[in-house]
Amino acid sequence: MSKNLPLMVELEPGTYYWCSCGMSKTGPFCDGTHKGTNFGPVEFLVTAKKKAGLCRCQRSKSPPFCDGTHAGVD
Repeated sequence: MSKNLPLMVELEPGTYYWCSCGMSKTGPFCDGTHKGTNFGPVEFLVTAKKKAGLCRCQRSKSPPFCDGTHAGVD
């Protein structure tokens, strides 16, 4: 599976941190690999259990959620 495709996940209510640098080994969730860069995690709150496509190409205009931008990424 291409790393640029969204990761479909079922999210439980809670606070999550999306990786904005693309270097996380636990992507699309932040693992702290960004330390020492200009990147930081994007915090997002889920208030009710839901299925979502999380961006892994790091180019979504609505992070952390996939908006289809990956279709134009090589």
